[in-house]
Amino acid sequence: MSHHPSLPHPIQAALQTKSVQEALAATINHFGCQAGTLHRLAAEGQLALAASVNIPPPVVALVQSVPVGKGIAGLAAERLEPVSLCNLQTDTSGQARPGAKQTGMEGSIAVPMLVDGRLHGVLGIAKATAYDWSDEERALLLAIGSAMAEILTA
Repeated sequence: MSHHPSLPHPIQAALQTKSVQEALAATINHFGCQAGTLHRLAAEGQLALAASVNIPPPVVALVQSVPVGKGIAGLAAERLEPVSLCNLQTDTSGQARPGAKQTGMEGSIAVPMLVDGRLHGVLGIAKATAYDWSDEERALLLAIGSAMAEILTA
């Protein structure tokens, strides 16, 4: 496992466990979020749920498999760039899937997990309040996603 000096220590420590569940929990904690998901790229055009934190069971059922291009996770996978919503509850852009509102979360972001430009999955985290994600936060999340992808491919 390569060392990522730019990542906050608790996230690095979680990555060392090689558990995407622990790495997801540490990432959620670092960003002051309340929930998150991690999907790995599965069969062609599908993202399969690999880990989740504080996602209600009905929503977990809905996000077990997400088509690339659908919802913010699917859009992040399709565009190979972060997709965020300041407020999931009031969003009318059509980017979020209908079941996403059931999380009760507002400020959400999904980033592609890339290694050498290749998609391995999508990392998504969310806050209970409306939130605008900064460029620095997006960059850090992309770095974390890349490190998590290394666990998935190890």
